[in-house]
Amino acid sequence: MRAPLDAWAMAEAVREGGISAVDLVEESLRRIREYDGAVNAFTHVLEEQAREQARRADARRAADLPLNGVPVSVKDHIWLAGVPATNGSKALEHFVPDVDAACVARLKAAGAVVVGKTNNPEFCYRGYTDNTVFGLTRNPWRLDRTPGGSSGGAGASVAYGATPIALGTDGGGSIRIPAAFCGVVGHKPTFGLVPKMPGFRGWPSLSVDGPLTWTVRDAALALWVMAGPSPEDDTTWLLVTGDLLDAVTRPLHWEDLTVAVSEDLGWAPVEPEVRTAFRRAVDTLVDDGMRVVEAHPDAAYPTELWNDIALPEGFASEGPLLEEWGDQMTPGTREIIEAGRFATAADYLDALERRRRYQSHWARFFTDVDVLLSPSMPLPAFGTDVQSPAQIDGVPVDPFFDDWCALALPANLTGCPATSVPIGFDGDGLPLGMQIMGPRAGDATTLAVAAAYERLAPWHAGRPPSP
Repeated sequence: MRAPLDAWAMAEAVREGGISAVDLVEESLRRIREYDGAVNAFTHVLEEQAREQARRADARRAADLPLNGVPVSVKDHIWLAGVPATNGSKALEHFVPDVDAACVARLKAAGAVVVGKTNNPEFCYRGYTDNTVFGLTRNPWRLDRTPGGSSGGAGASVAYGATPIALGTDGGGSIRIPAAFCGVVGHKPTFGLVPKMPGFRGWPSLSVDGPLTWTVRDAALALWVMAGPSPEDDTTWLLVTGDLLDAVTRPLHWEDLTVAVSEDLGWAPVEPEVRTAFRRAVDTLVDDGMRVVEAHPDAAYPTELWNDIALPEGFASEGPLLEEWGDQMTPGTREIIEAGRFATAADYLDALERRRRYQSHWARFFTDVDVLLSPSMPLPAFGTDVQSPAQIDGVPVDPFFDDWCALALPANLTGCPATSVPIGFDGDGLPLGMQIMGPRAGDATTLAVAAAYERLAPWHAGRPPSP
């Protein structure tokens, strides 16, 4: 099967006159009509607005804009001026921001055409995607499975070909979970690299905005467009990441890298099929010349520490909505918010000190290695009939707040970049992913390793079956 055009190729074709932005947008809208009735990835489809933006893109065809005419989508949680940002909650069902988040404004300034907004669980709290405003999002590979969350609509929409780039967020794996479950690329940037404000205040020390894409080079291109400090976001800084675009287009010299490999980071239960697929992916890279060491940081299981930071931050953000809206929240949401109610300022500062010590383990680890490879998720996508798997490889899973996705949490606690790249399928035809994590500001390196694997095993050439 011939792979469809990615964003990089689309922009080049528009620039050279080989295709029109109008045609690209019409194809995007056609795929949404074909798939989204079954998948429910989109909350709002901006048909006429997108067509008008496409006509403008064609009129400036000669302009050297890196995403001119390329259809993109934006997660419901992220502010897009003039379009509802409900955050999946009845409490915000009628909220319409009058300003773009800085990263959205940068995508638009680069010529991207926003075709719609995509679904997320209420307040982005869960690793599956369902809410009382827009309902359940399904995995296009199998409609009885979850696409993951919280950027589940984004991952599903890229998988079925609505857009080559979707903008998501990641506070506890929310880009990498759907990337793994939907068979697409997801990049969680270094904290502070991409501005996320103006926007909602939830999880301010954990969450980042970043791309889900059809190819690794599209992830690098979108990141390159969005990166850089913004006066709208005081958590952004000038970070030297290296040349993002060069990193994903030139051959990788393995002799320049020290690569660590771990199936479980020393503590995670992982399904045997995932371990097998991960080892196969590592072997592919070793055959290409990658030299590996079996190693992982001497750092504790992260879920308790992550909860001790995320729960107070969540209560500070969403707690004021409980009195009026608590009874109308998605089942389980109120309990998560309430869990942060009684944390004191001292408790929170103590958790931040534990986080500092946790980060130091990872920082020391990355003085000796350049990247760490692990499975993105410890299991394939589970059913839409449950909020969490009951067990992983026979080990019971704590049902509170998505303990099953703990492999993703170190990147959020440390602020490090992590790229998820597809590595094939399980026996039921469900996608699996590999996570490539690096030190802070090491985004170019994690993307370069992901691109090297993608060239060797181009899983992105396939699409889910039509519903």
